[in-house]
Amino acid sequence: MARPNEEVEALLQEYADLIAITGGDAFKARAYEKAARAVGGFPDDVSTMDVKALREIPNVGKSIAEKVVEYLRTGRVAAFEETRASVPAGVRELLTIPTLGPRKALALYEELRVSSVAELLDAVRAERLRDLKGFGEKTERNILHGIELMQKAGGRILLSAALEAAERIVAELSRVPGCADCAYAGSLRRMRETIGDIDVLVAADDPEPFMEAFRALPDTAEIIASGRKKTSVRTSTGLQVDLRVLPPDAWGAGLLYFTGSRAHNIRIREIAVRKELKLSEYGLFRVKTGRKVASRTEEEVYARLGLPWIPPALREDRGEIAAALRGDLPDLVTEDDVRGDLHTHTDLTDGVSPLEEMVAAAAARGYAYYAVTDHAPNLYMQRMTDEKILAQRERVRALDGRHRRMRLLHGTELNIGPDGDLDWPDEFLAGFDLCVASVHSHFHQTREELTRRLVRACENPHVSVIGHPTTRRIGKRSGIDADFDEVFRACARTGTALEINSHPERLDLCDEDILRARRYGVKFAVNTDAHSVTHLSYLRFGVGTARRGWLTKDDVVNTWPPQKLRRFLDEGRRRG
Repeated sequence: MARPNEEVEALLQEYADLIAITGGDAFKARAYEKAARAVGGFPDDVSTMDVKALREIPNVGKSIAEKVVEYLRTGRVAAFEETRASVPAGVRELLTIPTLGPRKALALYEELRVSSVAELLDAVRAERLRDLKGFGEKTERNILHGIELMQKAGGRILLSAALEAAERIVAELSRVPGCADCAYAGSLRRMRETIGDIDVLVAADDPEPFMEAFRALPDTAEIIASGRKKTSVRTSTGLQVDLRVLPPDAWGAGLLYFTGSRAHNIRIREIAVRKELKLSEYGLFRVKTGRKVASRTEEEVYARLGLPWIPPALREDRGEIAAALRGDLPDLVTEDDVRGDLHTHTDLTDGVSPLEEMVAAAAARGYAYYAVTDHAPNLYMQRMTDEKILAQRERVRALDGRHRRMRLLHGTELNIGPDGDLDWPDEFLAGFDLCVASVHSHFHQTREELTRRLVRACENPHVSVIGHPTTRRIGKRSGIDADFDEVFRACARTGTALEINSHPERLDLCDEDILRARRYGVKFAVNTDAHSVTHLSYLRFGVGTARRGWLTKDDVVNTWPPQKLRRFLDEGRRRG
């Protein structure tokens, strides 16, 4: 189940959308959006808090706090229900389209009586939207793209949500007597960015206690199928989870088989066939005699096929078998290798947590260094000024070294403007320890304009990292149409690192882009873009994506010792 904080966040965001749909006060809608983000990022469980405690959360006033308590106590908020009832269900369905805002959804309903995604598709194809004020051919293209994004996502969920559910299930089943081993497998173990369903494996002699425990889990909403060796359920959030129980002596073969990918398994089986062996979820067998030759561990199965163990993140049939046969598999970066976070925010701009709390949480993770990079003034809604950022710098300098001798870097996240210009002049940028530069708007420029914009940012000597390079949001917004091969060449030429943004809705760069960029000799920074202390743990998703991109710690600048990182940051300035 979702954390209470996430449930409340979704509720408050929905109400903000409903206010916008019904033409309510824009400031009120914005207040609920801010409160939603603040609650979602708050580290403590809001279900244990009263009105007074909730008001301590940034952007949560008395009225919102009372509504949160009402929801947590009763499962509903009367004021929200009234507003929800005033908006047709079809309009609320239209809001699930990533590129369609609340006002346009209401206009479509009022003017064309469109109340479903299917009806909207028909209206677009019949070119009926073009006569509406504020609509046109470009709007039609955006809507079609949004529907395509939604359909591609289908029933898939983000890696973070799947991992949370899987780890909870594994923990519960591991406590059942007779459990020799328990783990999740499938695309989740390979750390793919979205997951269709979850595969959980148990090694045990008697399957029945595990099937009973699995069916009885509190999050189980529906039993899809139930048998002695496999049971499938659907959780209250609609996620399908499959449990398989294997004999303990088949654990390694089963884990390999059900981890996949299918293409990787086909390659493995081809090697087995050439050696007159047969591979299944129960083991590796001789074809002629049927004798089992390996099965207990993955390492044992791979070794019998003449291969070293291949990390799950690489098992996508993207050259890992050939690399393994050559003895050339990379020593993949791990979360423990990361020595600091180079892109984070505080409540000075759009973060939730104060500077001191973010610094303390970073120190608790054992970091050697940590960068604070609040937004610069060209992202106007953040209301940054020269005076504010300089005052923050003084606070950062005062905190430097106070927490386990962790070094603090004072940086900023610059906005890359439509022409590639940045928020401050070079002489002001020279005062920062680190500058991350990111695209936040004008996503629909031409390919040439977007490419030139990014390349120009790379060429600024004060820019060390390009943040969330493609700007994508998984299932909500596709990446910008730039010539990224040209961008990768510019990064390699200028020594500018590309970010792997660890936020589970971004994971930007994705694994395929990382593989391409790596061939140009680009360096990377795995950052969280944290807006609250809870977001610092997103690092695991970014590292998982980096591993899928075959990266080692030599490729990732924030695994480097402080002195080497400092040289990297200084080299760009010298080139300028």
